[in-house]
Amino acid sequence: MEKIKLLMADDNHAVLSQLSEFFGRKADIEIAGCAHDGAEALALIEKTAPDILLLDIIMPRLDGFAVLEALAGAGPRAIMVTGLAGDEFIGRAMRLGASYYMVKPVDTQVLYARIKEIAGMKGESIQEPRTPPLRSRDEQVTGLFLSIGIPAHIKGYQYLREAVRMVLDDRDLLGRITKELYPGIARHFGTSASKVERAMRHAIEVAWSRGRLESVNRLYGYKVFSAEDKPTNGEFIALVADKVGAPRSDTISA
Repeated sequence: MEKIKLLMADDNHAVLSQLSEFFGRKADIEIAGCAHDGAEALALIEKTAPDILLLDIIMPRLDGFAVLEALAGAGPRAIMVTGLAGDEFIGRAMRLGASYYMVKPVDTQVLYARIKEIAGMKGESIQEPRTPPLRSRDEQVTGLFLSIGIPAHIKGYQYLREAVRMVLDDRDLLGRITKELYPGIARHFGTSASKVERAMRHAIEVAWSRGRLESVNRLYGYKVFSAEDKPTNGEFIALVADKVGAPRSDTISA
């Protein structure tokens, strides 16, 4: 029996461990490797020539979209396994050459069936109808940042995410950004408040330089900013927190 060579790319070690344990028991699956970021995934693809790639989107160094762009339709068939729901993300992945898109949490038996189906396919991508699950606030923040154009690999991305989380838990922090918000984030990441502030500023400027203002204004339903009118760190954090709204719970694993 010819085995399907499977490569998995996800920055969540627990997810990789669970998938490796499950697929390691399948006689028709050969695990070619596990990558914890997009750059490692590309290196392993070149080294192992897998048939199927399970690919997360949010990863350090290179995200899943960048991996698809680098492959340019060549290499393994890619199945996106990610916490990001929404037509924008699905459409972009499919346009970049993904064969299938599944939103976490996934049923491993269903994933196994799709792997076997796609491994035997000759042509087009498939995508089954589905209703996106309720998204956690972390996932909503991630989706907003991606839409706005803040790259996940820069430090300001992580600092801004943490800032939004903190503000969602305590709105009064918006009035104590310098005295409490920046220092709190700095303690969490083992850095200084001034570096947190500068990294956030840089992340916002990167997003504006990418020309994603239409995405920003579309998210809010009206014109919020112009190219010359960049928000302050506090304004940006407040806008994202307002968009996400009250915390919600779900079972998605990042």
